[in-house]
Amino acid sequence: MGVIALAQLPVLLDVMAFNIALPSVQAELDLSGDGLNPAVSAYVLAFGGLLLLGGHIADLVGAKRALVIGLAGFALASVLGGSAGDPGLLIAARALQGAFAALLTPSALSLVSTGFPDPRERARAFGIYAAVAAGGGALGLLTGGWLAEALSWRLALYACVPLAALALTGAATLLPGRPGRAGARFDWLGGLLGSAGTAALLYGLDEAGRLHWTAPLPLGLIAVGVLLLGAFLWWQAVASGPLLAPHLTRDRDRAGCVLAMALAGAGMLALLPTLTIWLQYVHGHGPGMTGVMILPVAASAVIAATQVAARLQHRTAPRVLIVSGLVTAAVGLMLLAGIDSGSGYGPHVVPGMLLAGFGTGLAFVPVFATATAGAAPRHSGAASGILLAAQQVGEAIGVVLLTGLITARLNDASEDDHSEALLHGYTDTLWWAAGALLLAALVAGLMVTARPPGAPGASGVNAPRRTAG
Repeated sequence: MGVIALAQLPVLLDVMAFNIALPSVQAELDLSGDGLNPAVSAYVLAFGGLLLLGGHIADLVGAKRALVIGLAGFALASVLGGSAGDPGLLIAARALQGAFAALLTPSALSLVSTGFPDPRERARAFGIYAAVAAGGGALGLLTGGWLAEALSWRLALYACVPLAALALTGAATLLPGRPGRAGARFDWLGGLLGSAGTAALLYGLDEAGRLHWTAPLPLGLIAVGVLLLGAFLWWQAVASGPLLAPHLTRDRDRAGCVLAMALAGAGMLALLPTLTIWLQYVHGHGPGMTGVMILPVAASAVIAATQVAARLQHRTAPRVLIVSGLVTAAVGLMLLAGIDSGSGYGPHVVPGMLLAGFGTGLAFVPVFATATAGAAPRHSGAASGILLAAQQVGEAIGVVLLTGLITARLNDASEDDHSEALLHGYTDTLWWAAGALLLAALVAGLMVTARPPGAPGASGVNAPRRTAG
C-alpha cells in the first residue's frame, strides 16, 4: 500500500507546487497573465479529459503495468517541464504530465480497490489513499512555496522525478501483477467521445471563469462537451464492448458517490486559494511560510482518514461517514468565510482549517471505497476513472464560481482596498463552497445506502450490487 500511496504523491505535489510557483515562472519566461493560462489549462484538460480513457487502458493492459508506464511518463514530462526554456515547451510538458497522470491515477485507485479483499485491510488501504488525496495538496503548497522562494520554480517540477522514480521501482518489484483483459477490444469510439466531451466541458468551464458565462466561446465549448458526453453515454448503451460496463453506470451507490465527489470537488477547491490569499496578500507571509501555516489542513485530513474513517469503515454504513465528514468540512469552510484582515491565525483560522481537513479525510475514505466496490476487477480502472473525472469536473465548476465572485468584488472595489476586496471575493466563495458540501452530504444521504463492508451479507469487492433501475 505504501508504494501505491507514494505513486500518488508526485501528481498531488506537482499541481500545487507548480501553481504556487506561477509568479516565478511568469517572471523568468517573461509571460503575461494570459500567457500563463495555457500552462495551467494544458495540464487540467489533459488530466481531466483522459481520466476515463486512462481507467479503460488500465483495465485492458493491467493496472500495475499502466501505473508503471504512467509513472515513467510523468517523470520524463517533469524533466521536460523543468528544463523548458520557452513557453511552448513548458505547455507541451504540462500537457504530457496531465496525460500520464490520467493513466497512473485511476491505475493506483484500481490497485487499492482490488488488492485488499478483507474489509479491515481494505478500509486501512483506503484510509492511506484518502489521506494522501486529501493532504497532498497542502504538502504540495509547502514544497512548491519553499522551492520557489528559496531556489527555483524549476525544482518544483524536478522534485517530482525522484518520487516518481522511487514509486516506479517499488511498483515494478513489489506490486503483484494482474493480467489485463486478454482479447478484449479497445473501445476507441467511446474513448474518443468521452475524452473529447470531458475536455471540451473542462475547457468551456475554464474559459467561463476567465471570460464570462455569456461569452460565445465558453457557451459553445460547454454545449459541445454536453453533446459529446451525451453521445458517449448513448454509445456505451449500444456498444458490444463498452468502455463503461453496464453495471458501473447503473449502481445507485456508485452514482451517489460520483455526484457527491463532483460537488465536494467544487466545494473544497476554494479552501487552499483562500488561505493563500489571506496569508500572503493580507498578512505578507512568503510562499514557504504560507505552506507551513496551511499544514493543519493536511494533518487533520491524515488523522481523520487513517485513524478514524479507516477504523470505522468496516462496521459503519458509508453514508454515515460521508455525510458526517462533508457536514464537518462545510462547518470548517463557514468558519473560514468569516475571516478578514484583522482575524488572528490561531483563534480564527486554525479551527476552520482543522474542521475542513478532518471532514474531508473522514468523507473521502468511504467515497473512494464505495464508488469502487462491486466493480469486477476487470472494470475497476473504469470505475476509478468515473469517480476521478467527476472530481475534476466539480473542481472546474468551482473555478468558475471562484473567479466570478472575485471579479464581482474587485469591480466594486477602489484601488486602495484591492487586497481586502480580493480576500472578500474568496470568502464569499467559501459560503457557496460550504453550500456545495452540504448539497453533497444530502446527495450521499439519499443515494448511498450500502451496508458496512464488514456486515454479514454485505457485498464484497467483486460482488455486483443492486442497480438504480
